[in-house]
Amino acid sequence: MGRGRLSTDAIHGHEHKDSLGSHIPPIYLGVVYEYIDYEIGEAIFIDRGNYLRYGREENPTTRALERVVTKLENAEDALAFNSGMAAISTTLLNYLKPGGKIVVPMELYSSTFALLDNLSPKLSVKVEKVWPSAESIVKAVDSSTSIIFVEVITNPTNKVIDLEYLHKHLDLLDKVVLVVDNTFTTPILIKPIEYGAKLVVHSMTKYFGGHNDVVGGIIAGYRNITSALWEWRRMLGGILQPFEAYMILRGVKTLEVRFEKQSRGAQAVAEYLAEHPKVEEVMYPGLTKNPYYDIAKKLFERPLFGGVLSFRLKGSYNDVIMFMKSLKLIKRCPSLGGTESMAVIPSKAAAKFIDPEHRPKLGITDNLVRISIGLEDVEDIIEDLAQALNF
Repeated sequence: MGRGRLSTDAIHGHEHKDSLGSHIPPIYLGVVYEYIDYEIGEAIFIDRGNYLRYGREENPTTRALERVVTKLENAEDALAFNSGMAAISTTLLNYLKPGGKIVVPMELYSSTFALLDNLSPKLSVKVEKVWPSAESIVKAVDSSTSIIFVEVITNPTNKVIDLEYLHKHLDLLDKVVLVVDNTFTTPILIKPIEYGAKLVVHSMTKYFGGHNDVVGGIIAGYRNITSALWEWRRMLGGILQPFEAYMILRGVKTLEVRFEKQSRGAQAVAEYLAEHPKVEEVMYPGLTKNPYYDIAKKLFERPLFGGVLSFRLKGSYNDVIMFMKSLKLIKRCPSLGGTESMAVIPSKAAAKFIDPEHRPKLGITDNLVRISIGLEDVEDIIEDLAQALNF
């Protein structure tokens, strides 16, 4: 697994070769491909040990995107899906075994929890939810554990999981599959495979696509694992379609410049809100007083801390509603990583499936607001926050 320069790989890593001389992979809409040898059912070899036969199995445009993400994550292979949840559900279906256990922090993207809560009784799997820290995760691992699923930065309170600590202390790591959701951080900040992860997951709807106009997901990791997951994808029918792959492939080319600007914007907004009299607390690992600053600074490859921050208003839920209604530039939308800045109340959206008894101790209260910083001028974002906080 070689390391390349990120933006160069993002632009050229698809390795597409076109007989007409186009350096942009075209959108291959064909669903069926003719057998070269009909008697043995052999079709055109594409790579990864697979053949181009049917669109539910492989597509050249989708494969070009997978090659790019493979390089960005320093992986051996990648599989693209029609959503981030399709990627996660396929991974969990492969690894959850009857009588086994999955260890997860009690703060995750809540749709992941909803999936686990539905799957675990059907598969007789124990889901152990622990405090979102590497120490708590290591302590929970035992001989029945088959999988650990974590986010580098938790959603929505931006705690940072110390992957270096996990890597050093998980003696069972060869037997336990560590799956890391790298959506918030992207390979610009960290490549989890270098910290013992067997698989890395992304919602490509977010930073990879980057324009709030396409849905997709991907997993990257070791080839022996992705080969098994390829079979699951083939059976479940979750492959990313060629037009969406083309859109995300285009978005990835500007990932670095977008993510850097969004991260710097988030830093400026976090510093502004930290001094505002109507803000109780700002949750952003880029603030030096944040309890996760040192872990983030140690792990992240650049002095950036992502484009998402959360803050708690001084006041009631009604005050939060008034603030949200007063926003003019920032959109009230439940997503992140796009060109537009977006705000959401996590307790009513991103965190609604997190166990209610866990939310207060995690800091997920009704006066918590999460903001994803877009590509607008940061001065305009701050002005919009200032006028909305003037209630």
